[in-house]
Amino acid sequence: MGHTTGPLDLAAAVLPGADLGRAVVVQGEFHDVVLLPGEAVVKIARRAATPHLERRAALHAALAAAGLPFAVPRPLGPVCHLGERAAVALSWVDGAPAPAGSADPVRLRDLLDAVASVDVATLGGLLDVPHAYAGRDGWAELMLDGVVPRMPEDLRPEAARRVRAALDLLEVPPRLVHGDLAGDNLLWRAGRVVGVLDWDLAAPFDPAVDAACLAWFGWDAVRAAVDDDTYRRACVWFGTFALEHLGAALAAGQPAPVVEARVARAATLIGGVTAR
Repeated sequence: MGHTTGPLDLAAAVLPGADLGRAVVVQGEFHDVVLLPGEAVVKIARRAATPHLERRAALHAALAAAGLPFAVPRPLGPVCHLGERAAVALSWVDGAPAPAGSADPVRLRDLLDAVASVDVATLGGLLDVPHAYAGRDGWAELMLDGVVPRMPEDLRPEAARRVRAALDLLEVPPRLVHGDLAGDNLLWRAGRVVGVLDWDLAAPFDPAVDAACLAWFGWDAVRAAVDDDTYRRACVWFGTFALEHLGAALAAGQPAPVVEARVARAATLIGGVTAR
């Protein structure tokens, strides 16, 4: 092609004729994203994520057709491969993220119930495995042998305790779990969730993980939204989140400055916040 394939080249390939003059390019951890407000979102997989893009696009299509009480972005066409990269255009979903700490517990309960109500058996091989973000089936080894030893020495016992507390949880029947149910992934209008974005980490797993993600809105809201056992489990999973962020960097082979920054962030969170 004579030049490096960039995000706008891929956006043009999956949305021929689209006006890209107003496009906004955002860099995520695993994707570049081209935003065309009101029209479409183009997700462009980095090399490691490229093999998963077709499955994730098919998952979005299945969830968009599942009758959920909120919108899910649906593919606007097939996955397009250009060089070593791949991209797919998804429909735009209107709404706005809610500020941290502000949500009606009833709405949060409705959201959790809606996600968990989807029969994972109907999604075939479209879901990923639990802990896809950090280690996949090797999560325990990554956390205990990779993450904990990199923490400051005085915080290693607490880090290990949090991981082992999660490992000691009794298994529950797996339900559909979004895996990152907070922040910009939830779109609201008039106090209701009208859209849920970014299902890349969706897996059959413990629904308390999604409840833990909703700590974005405050633990009082989570406590009011779920039963006592789910709340207890959510607190345990939440205790591992800062460590998983470091684990993801290790699993992805990120350079030393990225790993060091995540060690510092995990140390700040664990050292400054008592596990619930």
